[in-house]
Amino acid sequence: MLPSGHRMRRRDEFTLAVRRGRRAGRPHVVVHLLHRADTSEGTSPAPGAGDQAPVPRAGFIVGRNVGNAVVRNKVRRRLRHLVAQHLDRLPPGSLLVVRANPAAATARYDELATDLGSALDRLLRRRS
Repeated sequence: MLPSGHRMRRRDEFTLAVRRGRRAGRPHVVVHLLHRADTSEGTSPAPGAGDQAPVPRAGFIVGRNVGNAVVRNKVRRRLRHLVAQHLDRLPPGSLLVVRANPAAATARYDELATDLGSALDRLLRRRS
């Protein structure tokens, strides 16, 4: 499960990551990654973070075109679990938005894992 401090909840963070972050598309997901250094205004720390170093945060967009509420929640749970495994790879303070494509509704868990891993590899490789 994705720890609470690593979740994006504010609309402006989603908008910032999608508009100004780098994007990698795959058949089942589109991943947007915004590094803290990529924006002049920076990102605000997670609520309750205090003086600690900023942590990477992730958010998920699973629209109605993916399926009904049951299917969307299933896809969102799978993606949350997969992203939690990749948090240590993300730079501190970065914002990650994972948008599910309609094909994610019928995708197997390993297919989602492959697409997410591939997209993150591409975004992190491009950065270094």
